[in-house]
Amino acid sequence: MATYGVVVVCLMVISSHVSLGSAKDYTVGDSAGWALSVDYTKWASDKTFKVGDSLVFNYDTSHTVDLVSSTDYTTCTIGNSIASYNSGTTTIALNTTGSHYFICGIMGHCSGGMKLTVDVTSDGSPSAAPTPSAIPADSPTTTPLGTALPPPTVAGTSNIPVDSSSAAISPLVAIVFCLVALILG
Repeated sequence: MATYGVVVVCLMVISSHVSLGSAKDYTVGDSAGWALSVDYTKWASDKTFKVGDSLVFNYDTSHTVDLVSSTDYTTCTIGNSIASYNSGTTTIALNTTGSHYFICGIMGHCSGGMKLTVDVTSDGSPSAAPTPSAIPADSPTTTPLGTALPPPTVAGTSNIPVDSSSAAISPLVAIVFCLVALILG
């Protein structure tokens, strides 16, 4: 019976540290693909793109998929792409948060509607630490006798909080712990 309890506890510990693959592949334009006469703003409007997701562009080779800056996206400027693809099927992993801009690099296609912007959000991992301006400065502490104590300082530190949301035990350590408990249990 004790072995059953150890197994349950181990499974709970391990499952709390293992992220099941929830990344999604989005086929740009769905069945229409990457083509003229598709409203990509409307296509993207009901989707939530997260880090780890991928965009799959399906197109004929008379088109390209160009990753561009926001300025080149807005002005449909071709020739300055960050990356350009022309194989007919292109999968682009969304590895960073923020806005990502895509256009067709063929003259006139971007202005004809072949442009897509996606806003990528975090995959659920801890958010970035707040900016220093958002953190109140340390203030002196008053003792019961009315003496003001300066805020505690440690050499090489600032008052920016440390992200303490990381797991206290790694998944590998949890697995080793559970195996030892099962062998000894």
